[in-house]
Amino acid sequence: MNLEYKELTDRIIAAAIEVHKTLGPGFLEAVYENALSIEFESCDVPYEKQWEIPLFYKNEQIGKHRLDMFVFNKLVVELKAIKEITNEHFAIVRSYLKATRQKHGLILNFSKPTLEIKRVIL
Repeated sequence: MNLEYKELTDRIIAAAIEVHKTLGPGFLEAVYENALSIEFESCDVPYEKQWEIPLFYKNEQIGKHRLDMFVFNKLVVELKAIKEITNEHFAIVRSYLKATRQKHGLILNFSKPTLEIKRVIL
């Protein structure tokens, strides 16, 4: 991972840790998404939430993805409040990365006593 992406992901992770430290586990993903939005705004972190990406095949739209968060216009952030992150969650984020033509993503799981952070790199 290059230095630019490390610095950006460090800022995202710091904001997520602050949210987790304040709220703790036990809420739905939407609660963490809203809290993380507030934290991003207070830290001047540019983001989009519930961002829709159309998917095309031969110039025809065939579907769409909805990302939890797209941060710094280059990082996919998938929020979870689940017991375990599975291979399916990694596959979903890889699909989002492919659709956005980006290489770096994060899965943040707020349901653990300590925030669970997984990096996804294409």
